[in-house]
Amino acid sequence: MDFRWSAEDEAFRQEVRSWLNEHLVGEFAALGSGGGPADETGWDVRLAWEKKLGEAGWIGLGWPTEYGGRGATITQQLLFNEEYAKANAPARVSFFGEGLLGPTLIAFGSEDQKRRFLPGILKATELWCQGFSEPDAGSDLANVKTRAVLDGDEWVVNGQKVWTTLAHHAHWTFAVVRTDPDAPKHKGLSYLLLPMDQPGIEVKPLKQLTGSAEFNEVFFTDARTSADLIVGAPGDGWKVAMGTLGFERGTAFLAQQLHFQHETEQVIDYAKKHGLTGDPIVRQKLADAWIGVQIMKYNGFRSISKLLTTGSPPPEASISKLYWSHWHRHLGELEMELMGPWSEVLAGPDYELEEFQSSFLLSRAETIYTGSTEIQKNIIGERVLGLPREPAAS
Repeated sequence: MDFRWSAEDEAFRQEVRSWLNEHLVGEFAALGSGGGPADETGWDVRLAWEKKLGEAGWIGLGWPTEYGGRGATITQQLLFNEEYAKANAPARVSFFGEGLLGPTLIAFGSEDQKRRFLPGILKATELWCQGFSEPDAGSDLANVKTRAVLDGDEWVVNGQKVWTTLAHHAHWTFAVVRTDPDAPKHKGLSYLLLPMDQPGIEVKPLKQLTGSAEFNEVFFTDARTSADLIVGAPGDGWKVAMGTLGFERGTAFLAQQLHFQHETEQVIDYAKKHGLTGDPIVRQKLADAWIGVQIMKYNGFRSISKLLTTGSPPPEASISKLYWSHWHRHLGELEMELMGPWSEVLAGPDYELEEFQSSFLLSRAETIYTGSTEIQKNIIGERVLGLPREPAAS
């Protein structure tokens, strides 16, 4: 593979860089990148920034032009995310709409659904959350028990979702629900779009180790949505959800991986500033962290090459998820080691954390969410290496 950028790509990079230099100022620049898609620090500022991105056409870069996107190439999307991370721009609040639901609707949705929902995502006027996990259905998504029954021209939904990121800010949710309880568990699922602002939906925050509460429980009690807001046919929910997860583990986390590169540079700078690089063991750990970012990058290129060839996110995307989640946990441990005793001291009252402390605590969950380590190993073993399926539990 030739990793040099073409003249056209370099011109696109300069366009991105110039726009960010002009618009990433004042309160937008002061906010910084934060803790990724789940971060809600400075929410109003982040939302205002997202709308500014939408007005300039930077949301939905890779979407087809007929659906309001720019039809940007994969390399241009990489360049945008690279420049965005370098600029330390605010964490994106439209991750679930732009990165997950949008591509899913383009691949599986009806034309009416695309016309109805894609413009709101592109302008950041409608925000989405992901209604997949349940108390008994995390990595085992097919164990979903939330029920939906067709009542005339509406679906009536009852059940519970959990770990629903930013549900308290979302206007809509895309949810996997059980519509045929008599079918095999992978076959009886459907993929519904539900408005969050209705009497039948209750959102309860879950306070995290970091002191924040960006995750939620969501309870559905006779919640309703229009009969035509089903993506695919009834019973297609597993197939559509796997498409969504493919986007989540494929291109959607490009920006996050570039954020990891920026974080690694911060760790190296911290070690230099505090005179810690004279220790050969510290130098070795810093080198390992830097090498890990390079491995992440080149494995990402491998996945993107497959994406360009096949048109859909490859199972190798699970290698990326497995790798970065464990790598980031180790980086968080290194951050605590470098801070020494100060890692146990709060930055301020009301449980205010230093950036490294917050990153360390958040990283503890990364081997669980978006598919646990165990599930990723199964996918790699069965779909990448062609090994026999793991025996089902009796």
